[in-house]
Amino acid sequence: MTTAVPEDALVLAGGGHSHALLLRRWAMHPERRPRRPVILVNRHSTALYSGMVPGLIAGIYQRQDAAIDLRRLADRAGIALVIAEITGVDRTGKRLELSQRPPLRFGLLSLDVGAETRPTGGIPIKPLEPALAFLEAEDLKKPAGDAAPFCVVGSGLAAVEVVLALRHRWPERSLRLQAFPKRLETRVLQVLKRHRIELQPADAPLPGPSLHCTGSRAPSWLQATGLPLDQNGRLLTDHHLQVEGETLIFASGDCAVIRSDPRPASGVWAVRSARPLAANLEARCRGGSTRPWRPQRQALQLLGIPGSAPQALALKGHWRLGPFRWLWWWKQRIDRRFMAGFQQLQTMDSIDPDASMACRGCAAKLAASPLAAALAESGLSSAAQQPEDAAELLPAGTASSNWLQSVDGFPALLSDPWRNARLTALHACSDLWACGAMVTSAQAVITVPALSSPLQSELLRQTLAGLQSALEPQGAALIGGHTLEARHPTPAPASLGMQVTLCVNGQVRRKHTGTGWSKRGLRHGDRLLLSRPLGTGVLFAAAMQGAADAEDLDRAERMMGSSQHPLLEELLREETEQEELHACTDITGFGLLGHLGEMLDDDCRLQLDAVKIPSLNGALELLEAGHCSSLAPANRSAWHWLDAPAGGAGPRIHLNLEGLRIGGSRHRALLELLVDPQTCGPLLIGCSETLAIRLESLHSWHRIGCVL
Repeated sequence: MTTAVPEDALVLAGGGHSHALLLRRWAMHPERRPRRPVILVNRHSTALYSGMVPGLIAGIYQRQDAAIDLRRLADRAGIALVIAEITGVDRTGKRLELSQRPPLRFGLLSLDVGAETRPTGGIPIKPLEPALAFLEAEDLKKPAGDAAPFCVVGSGLAAVEVVLALRHRWPERSLRLQAFPKRLETRVLQVLKRHRIELQPADAPLPGPSLHCTGSRAPSWLQATGLPLDQNGRLLTDHHLQVEGETLIFASGDCAVIRSDPRPASGVWAVRSARPLAANLEARCRGGSTRPWRPQRQALQLLGIPGSAPQALALKGHWRLGPFRWLWWWKQRIDRRFMAGFQQLQTMDSIDPDASMACRGCAAKLAASPLAAALAESGLSSAAQQPEDAAELLPAGTASSNWLQSVDGFPALLSDPWRNARLTALHACSDLWACGAMVTSAQAVITVPALSSPLQSELLRQTLAGLQSALEPQGAALIGGHTLEARHPTPAPASLGMQVTLCVNGQVRRKHTGTGWSKRGLRHGDRLLLSRPLGTGVLFAAAMQGAADAEDLDRAERMMGSSQHPLLEELLREETEQEELHACTDITGFGLLGHLGEMLDDDCRLQLDAVKIPSLNGALELLEAGHCSSLAPANRSAWHWLDAPAGGAGPRIHLNLEGLRIGGSRHRALLELLVDPQTCGPLLIGCSETLAIRLESLHSWHRIGCVL
């Protein structure tokens, strides 16, 4: 079967087992990856391996043991990752529709979007993330007595395995299985009785909280696509895994079924379909022929029975074996070996190993020393003219001289062009916020990789939409700009070749003065407040080496993508003529210590409380392990602010280390945190004690020190 495919992107919708194995194949064998942009879209940056979910529920595994890190996998495979909720497929326009952001255009589409539990009331087991959060909330209830019986609803093996896992999780709690007893085998009934799980008729009222394992169906949004579906909403495909009647759409996993060879939704068939799916997508991208695949008729299932003497029951068709202890260990070995195939990917085959060590985002800015030297030799800086975050657009004394302008930009930090453009815009706007100016407009210079015109158009469309998503909530407009085509080799994924530079304009909106805040102006007794934690530099540097935790990166991305313009509005409301904000800056590439140094007047000395400086989850641990951004070594020159000068006076910035062992690993990590470069970093303000208390009551400002 051969059909010419336009050179638009191959979009992999969903991070199910088939697509995860597809990415692992391309990470291990980059020569097999299609020579066109490939984009993976999933609602989370991780995907849970279904074989280990019962063990995760039981508490035998931790979340990271069962989670496939899609971000790391995509990096290794050289493809782009988009974290977004899929809402539909526009077959005519060849677009994958996403929630709260523009759709993605595709040349080929592969759907592996999993399944969801049929709604029957209560909490469904799928999607898994909300179900796991529900169980964590139930953990807080008393194990017996006051706690109502917990009921698992369902007559299939999934319900049985879940309720047995819950018995291991809650040894003393009353557990029930609401099912049709005639559908349960004698061996299963014996196991349930032995583990003190009460059977409840399927039509009985539920006595308390319940988790429903009542069969699955494909995601409901597929109903509106016009694609062929079976009675469970699953996509109907042929033996080539191509959706019937569609030349550009493939499907596999729990959301699809081969019409002439139907199989139940199961991770076994999702795993087995990965190789033929990969081969057929690769062939289509080359313009070659696809090959049919015939799945095995039956699959072996291992039903785990955790406990002090764990066992497992083997089932295949009408054949049964066990339960035996050795079957439990066999199941453990199979599951751990499957996950090890993802966790042990250490090579960077798709990315040049030397280039991979150079950090992106604001950590790609020029170091302070060569920058200062070049500005001085060019006559653009002097002791009397200190750089500010933004400059007046019109000369001082001119009407409307309270208009400010700034420019910023950096190489793509993320492979998602929409999200990367949003972060770039928020980072650039931060310079104006730090001067007390509301952003009113922006112009962009966008460099696009050398690709085909349709691909360039798609990357530019996503980038422009990302910029607007950051500007429009502020009442600002993107009023113009310029585009360029890159003249350097296109990376994999191509979206990492996007570069955005933004010129932002704004107006000072302080109530009692027409001038903006300056970096300098700190007064004796001022309190230093930081608006958000530090650590983005080391987190993303460690991510390039596969060392950062996926959940820590997710938290960091959510923080970075949150606009701080509401904080500016709050500062402008609370500031009065009697209680002014005396100095403000934003913490970016030179780190907290470097930017604090820019705030020091000749007679100004500061005290920083080391243990009060907030850090993102995982940042200090990574710094203790020796990870750092590629800009951090140059930023360490700012440590001189912590040293006493030769004249005998104390250091300009005194670091209070109360409770920390000097020279210990946490002390060294905190010193590194002080020079960690930040993208979309915090605002840092100096203000009176009275204003500080008022601001802390409105927002989670972090008090990190004071002016001595």
